[in-house]
Amino acid sequence: MFISNPFAELSASIPPIVMQTYVVIMIGLVAGGTLLDMLHKKSAKYFFNNWRNANKKGTQQVGGGELVSLAVQTGVVEVLTSAEFCSVRRRIAHLLTMYGFLVYVFTSAIMVFWYPTPTTPTPAILPQLWTIGALLVCLGGYWFWFFIRVDVAAEGNSPFRIVRADLFILSLLASVTLGLIWSYLQAADNSWTTVFLGLYLLATTVLFGSVPWSKFSHMFFKPAAAFQKRVENASGFRSNLPAPADKPKILGKVGHQPRHY
Repeated sequence: MFISNPFAELSASIPPIVMQTYVVIMIGLVAGGTLLDMLHKKSAKYFFNNWRNANKKGTQQVGGGELVSLAVQTGVVEVLTSAEFCSVRRRIAHLLTMYGFLVYVFTSAIMVFWYPTPTTPTPAILPQLWTIGALLVCLGGYWFWFFIRVDVAAEGNSPFRIVRADLFILSLLASVTLGLIWSYLQAADNSWTTVFLGLYLLATTVLFGSVPWSKFSHMFFKPAAAFQKRVENASGFRSNLPAPADKPKILGKVGHQPRHY
């Protein structure tokens, strides 16, 4: 299981072109679902209007070099390290799930497109990374679901209470968990392999096909919103809010001493 490419073994019963077409369709569902979500919620229009207001009403101009610097800061703080989370446990769980999912998805695509059959030997590192990525998703995802969710940890609700907002995390966990089980059963030549393959494909289709109704697209919106906020702060535009308490607006002329009563 840890050193064999499960998709190459699957090619004995399903042609590689079918697997590759399925992956392309899933990519198309994510792209199309994200665009549909943006149109429905008018996210792009909202961000564009805010950007325009920041340029008009900002107290200073943000140059190209500063924009690059702000983009790098956003990538490091909000994307790579998820520093926006105040809770350390929530931040760790998010990072485990995020990096595990990225490793899992990229290795899946590489094995499906570059090593689709046993005739092209798959480097052992790829199925190992695929398994590790899936396990990281399970570790971070199940930890979040059972112990960190606000409605469970703070409000005392049952961890089995499900609402529409849970669609993304549940479909993600179902897809990855069923993928691991399918891979193990296939390696063991178990008779249940086909059943779990069908469940794995069903859960994966729900994961990538439910973008307009789940939080999947948030992974694209959050970095954009964080970058926009940094640009607004740098330009001095704060959506008509007062300056922070640690940076009060100075009144009067330079050198004027305040009166003491």
